Amino acid sequence: MKALIFAAGLGTRLKPLTDDRPKAMVEIAGKPMLQHVIERVAAAGFDDITINIHHFGQMIIDFLERNDNFGLNIHISDERGMLLDTGGGILKARQWLDGDEPFLVHNTDIISTLDLKAFYDYHVEHDALATILVKARETQRYFLLDDNDRLCGWINKATGEIKPDPEKLADKQLHEMAFGGLHVISPRIFPHLERYRRQQGEKFSITPFYINECKHHLIHGYHPEADYQWLDIGKPETLALAEKELGIQDKE
Repeated sequence: MKALIFAAGLGTRLKPLTDDRPKAMVEIAGKPMLQHVIERVAAAGFDDITINIHHFGQMIIDFLERNDNFGLNIHISDERGMLLDTGGGILKARQWLDGDEPFLVHNTDIISTLDLKAFYDYHVEHDALATILVKARETQRYFLLDDNDRLCGWINKATGEIKPDPEKLADKQLHEMAFGGLHVISPRIFPHLERYRRQQGEKFSITPFYINECKHHLIHGYHPEADYQWLDIGKPETLALAEKELGIQDKE
């Protein structure tokens, strides 16, 4: 199974830790956050992994080489020339992700105990263009889902902005759910991403793409009944919580 790990971010929220390294190489319990994600993804059966790089990208390449790619088939999607954001990053990695099977997309600064194989299987069962992990947690921006967990729109609670059709969405009973930083995506998405790129340029986020396309394609939200732990470790206050909250232990 295929997966894409986003490791190209600048890590501005983690400065000064990212002044001399990529965010993905910031350590938790003696291991880079990238290694934690690789091990979690591999344990779920994903053995063909693409990792995008930008900020201090050579450090990630060297780290993977020192660890023999953790015994996996690993590709590097090199964005050192231009950071492409999430949507552009997925499209840049198309050569390794295209084909006849869905692929997992995982942010490097998300640590969780989510059953990734169950997440993948849910996507396959519903045959959506994309399935996005969502959680009932407090934030400013939410995806709007109907009773069948189909994505219908997006709202910014701070500004009141609603997309894509505020008048139509106002009359619907929709659930506000926060994005969890993981997706499972069908390769059918690539022609739509190419069209969107021609409109938006090389660098674009996947979130507005989803909001634009949810009127035309099935995009599912996934929130499993089974409880799991989830933590955004891309900011200093949550780095300190990672070991305690998720039981991460340094075994060396």
